Amino acid sequence: MAPMFHAAVPAHRFIATQPWFASLPAALQERVRQEINTLDGDKGETVLPAGSAVDGWYAVLSGLVVLQSPAAGKRHSAFIGVPDGEWFGEGSALKSEPRRYNVVALRPTQLLCLPLPLFVTLRSSSLGFNQFLVQHLNMRLGQAMAIIEAGRTQSTEHRVALYLSRLFWRSTRRLNLTQEELGQLVGLSRQTVNQVLKALEELGIVSLDFGRVAIVDDEALSAYLAATHAKPPGPG
Repeated sequence: MAPMFHAAVPAHRFIATQPWFASLPAALQERVRQEINTLDGDKGETVLPAGSAVDGWYAVLSGLVVLQSPAAGKRHSAFIGVPDGEWFGEGSALKSEPRRYNVVALRPTQLLCLPLPLFVTLRSSSLGFNQFLVQHLNMRLGQAMAIIEAGRTQSTEHRVALYLSRLFWRSTRRLNLTQEELGQLVGLSRQTVNQVLKALEELGIVSLDFGRVAIVDDEALSAYLAATHAKPPGPG
């Protein structure tokens, strides 16, 4: 199905909950409500392709997307998943260049778009917006550093557990995430992910109901991450 843009009341509700919105002047609040739009995508659809012009900053209203970096030989490297309620693409919005990655829906998804001219206006006029943006960039940097380290030095058990942690899922511990989706995010086969999840379930860290993952014990998950963390090798 081709992406569709349209106005939506859920988008207005989402924007109203953003910590920077209430501090905006009334006229700018109204402009935000009028100019935001939404974009729908089916499961498996590339909603925002690499190489396309960047037209705004995006948030996931519902569903789940993965950001994929196109690689040689038509292979793709997934480097982060974005659940509902979170923003993504701030780096692209800050640079005047084509999008460098694909945004793929892992399930039926609706995105919110804050148009680029409005993004620029908010950056130049709202302290609250800039504070939120800096905090968000800092969070993304922490995720990126953890992903790089995990991909280079950590075991599959640690990598799966890392992608279940609050570093990536701040708002919920019932992830509503299938094993297939988790495998796509981590870059491992569904069979490997299933083996790790079963081990975590036996330890009382997660529960698996109808193929969905819920975190039962956050402290135990943190302890497991610490126990399975391998220090990078020192200089040879």
